[in-house]
Amino acid sequence: MLGVLACAVAGGCGGPATGGAAPSGPASVAASTPPLSVSAGPPSPSGSPSLAPGFVGTSAPVAAADVPHSWRSGCPIGPEQLSLLHLSYWGFDNRAHVGTMVVNKAVVDDVVKVFGTLYRERFPIRQMQPVDAYGGSDPDSMAADNTSGFNCRNAVAPGPAHWSVHAYGEAIDVNTVENPYLEGGKVLPPAGAAYLDRSKYRPGMAVPGGLLVKAFAAVGWKWGGRWTSAPDYQHFSKTGG
Repeated sequence: MLGVLACAVAGGCGGPATGGAAPSGPASVAASTPPLSVSAGPPSPSGSPSLAPGFVGTSAPVAAADVPHSWRSGCPIGPEQLSLLHLSYWGFDNRAHVGTMVVNKAVVDDVVKVFGTLYRERFPIRQMQPVDAYGGSDPDSMAADNTSGFNCRNAVAPGPAHWSVHAYGEAIDVNTVENPYLEGGKVLPPAGAAYLDRSKYRPGMAVPGGLLVKAFAAVGWKWGGRWTSAPDYQHFSKTGG
């Protein structure tokens, strides 16, 4: 299921938005600029028209076989509570792509609305694949500048071990290199050190009052960049954690 894309929207699947090699996983859909001349792409999960011309925002059920690395027995939710999304996004190559993301069923409409807004405004996203494309490794997914959602793992934080909001499918990390996590004196991923100066805006960054932060705030999601002791600029969550 994870490798099936709505390629018909652009007439065929293209390579990753980065223009280089990427881990195995869903391919991207390439399109020319300006946006695809489709009056309204496939219907959103709620059945309403897409939020921008050519925008793809669809969902499908998830089985355990679809999340072999990011889910296991004992996780706080089961695969039946998850959805696989196909979402349009604009790459740093200024081309349209379709990526995939796994999230909780309860937040599908929120996520489709957010990424519909980002697509309409051409906010750049490097790539979008489930963390299963990286063997469930959060560090590897971050290093690849990957935008992703569900991953049954503990929070990367001091104190007793506890589930991350990602383990519930209610959190999304966006452009992880441009938006690093600063925790315990470490920059995660290390390449994010080039973006520690948040006063200098560069494409793909999450900044106060910026498009990315406002798009998530519009559906009631909160930004990890507001945390003063350990800002997590890539992190957005339904619960605020």
